[in-house]
Amino acid sequence: MNINQINKLIKQDIININFEIHKRLKSNIILINKFIKYIINSGGKKIRSTMILLIAKSLTYNKTQHTILATLIEFIHTATLLHDDVIDHSTTRRGKTTANIIFGNPASILIGDFIYTRAFQMMTELQSLRILSLMADAVNIIAEGEILQLTYCNDPTITMNNYMQIIYKKTARLFEVASQSSAILAHANIQQEQALSNYGKYIGIAFQLIDDLLDYNASDIVSFGKNIGNDLNEGKLTLPLLHAIYHSTPKEASIIHQAITDKNNQNLLYTVLNIMQQYGSLDYTRKCAETKINKAINCLNILSPSPYKHALKHLAYFILTRCY
Repeated sequence: MNINQINKLIKQDIININFEIHKRLKSNIILINKFIKYIINSGGKKIRSTMILLIAKSLTYNKTQHTILATLIEFIHTATLLHDDVIDHSTTRRGKTTANIIFGNPASILIGDFIYTRAFQMMTELQSLRILSLMADAVNIIAEGEILQLTYCNDPTITMNNYMQIIYKKTARLFEVASQSSAILAHANIQQEQALSNYGKYIGIAFQLIDDLLDYNASDIVSFGKNIGNDLNEGKLTLPLLHAIYHSTPKEASIIHQAITDKNNQNLLYTVLNIMQQYGSLDYTRKCAETKINKAINCLNILSPSPYKHALKHLAYFILTRCY
């Protein structure tokens, strides 16, 4: 089952989400409408919202609030991307010029805030204090993750524990809270809720690991829509680099340290790529992601057989094979 087949299974719900996105972000301020139109047309697979829909359906949820939950998760994700692109001085995303380049940094930050607050307005419609509390906590943790990443920028002494903290906070936590909230909305029992929360967490960690891998994978770079080595240029020490440092010679490790410390040092990029290739750092990163995906799939044993459970399994596999 591929991503198109998964989307076909929840086709009407996706239509409803797109309707909600347009309705909720509509404004009488012209700049907001232009900005939102550009974002919507920039695409995206909506993996987090797809996960929410499939979990709700797998638990036989038959109401409509799961589309509200899925929409507000997309809003939170979009707002974080807008802020990230400003912080990272990004120029492309998904192969297209980023909104901050088109509309400027101030507009990107403010409209990111606008989308964030719209998400919180929608949370109250779910009439669940637990979900509201989880979401508020998650957004705070995401902000912590971004600050933690900024703290360790250009720092070659970052540890594996530091790195895992960052990717959990800035990426996996939103996946985790999305899946857990969907389980709560569908009145899952405690065991189901915990298993599905873990499913989201493992999916989120794997997603970021693959993201970090793709940043150095030249064969996937065209469809990924990024320039190869962006993380290195921004001074971000991710798992492929950490693995290379731990397994390389002192001289090779010092080269990687220099590349991390000297921001935007393109001269060392291909030397670093060769070091990672020599020690199998990209393969190691993929294997780590595969381990997390297998853990995520095992979490689905809590669910009864259904087409939606089957789709959740293949959504996990899609994380490993994606090239964007």
